[in-house]
Amino acid sequence: MRPMRFPLVQSILAWLFAGWLRLCLGTTRWRRENQGPIETIWEAGGGVIICLWHSRISLSPACWPLDRAQPPRAMASLSPDGEFIAQALHRLGIPTIRGSSSKKSALDKAKGGAEAFREGLRWLRKGGAVALTPDGPRGPAESMAEGAIMLAKMSGAPVLLVGLASAPAVKLDTWDRGVLPLPFARGAIVWCEPIRIDRDAEVAQLQADWAARLSEATRQAEASL
Repeated sequence: MRPMRFPLVQSILAWLFAGWLRLCLGTTRWRRENQGPIETIWEAGGGVIICLWHSRISLSPACWPLDRAQPPRAMASLSPDGEFIAQALHRLGIPTIRGSSSKKSALDKAKGGAEAFREGLRWLRKGGAVALTPDGPRGPAESMAEGAIMLAKMSGAPVLLVGLASAPAVKLDTWDRGVLPLPFARGAIVWCEPIRIDRDAEVAQLQADWAARLSEATRQAEASL
C-alpha cells in the first residue's frame, strides 16, 4: 500500500510540504506581468475563477494575496493525492472544494464532480474566488477540460488565466512534469487579460482558445526568468 494512503503520513507530509512552500515562495523574487487589470478585479470584488496548469500548483499561492483579493477556494480531487494537496493548501490559508470540476463523465460525478461543481458555483455567487487546474487531476497535461468554462457560463464570473514559473526549480517525474520551487529563486507571474463569456458561448472553441492562452502565459513566465 502506498504510504500516502495513511492519514497520519498524509498529515505529516502535508505539514512539511506547506512549510517548504512557505519558505520557498516567501524568499522568491517575483516578477509580475499584466497585473493591473487583475488589481481592478480584486478591488471590485465579486466572484472570480482562476485557472493555472496542474504542474504549477506548488507555485499558485504566490499569485493570490489573501489580504486584499477575494477569499479563495481551490478545487482538489477526492484521491489520496488530492487529500495531500488539500491539507497543504489549507495550511497555507487556502481551503478546498473536494471533487473534480471537469464535468466530463458519469465517472466524474461518481467521484464528487457534480457536488464540487455546485459548491464552486455557490462560492462564486457569494463573491469568492475558485481556483482550479483545468488539466487535472488526470491530464493530459495542458489540455483544457470544460469545468472552468461551465462555471464561467453559469456564474457570469470573470476568468483569470495565470502562467507561473520558478527558477531554479525541481521538475518532478509526474504526468504533468510538476514544478517544485526552491528557496531564494526567481519567479514569474504572468496574467492574461480577464475573460468574460455569456451563456451561449461555444465550449469547444473556448477550450482550445483558453488552453493556448494559458500555455502561452506559462511559457512567457518561463522565458522571463
